[in-house]
Amino acid sequence: MLKRTIFFCSLAIGLLLQACYYDNETILYNVGGGGAACDTTNVTYAATIAPIMAANCNMCHVSSSGNGFITADYANLHSLVTNGLLVRDVNWTAGADPMPKNGQKLSPCLLAKINKWVRNGALNN
Repeated sequence: MLKRTIFFCSLAIGLLLQACYYDNETILYNVGGGGAACDTTNVTYAATIAPIMAANCNMCHVSSSGNGFITADYANLHSLVTNGLLVRDVNWTAGADPMPKNGQKLSPCLLAKINKWVRNGALNN
């Protein structure tokens, strides 16, 4: 009887310990890729923002698409920054037209890079 009680108590404790874990954002959302921290120290248009747009936006927002807003070049993207649509829509804030359309929200790291670039003046660098 005692062995059975010890066995079931041990089993219960083991199950409880398995159910408890800490969600780590870098693992869950692959922030920065490979679990590395998100590096926003040197965010530039050419090296950071243009590739994000190419991978997530330009397939729909190019001059021939008829979607209204073009993200494939700096001048057009900067107009979206100026009128606040870029930050509002990629961050899915209130009143947004969530982008990417019918897709998943950009990762926290990509959003941090876009937001930092905009906060730093959205330079063509």
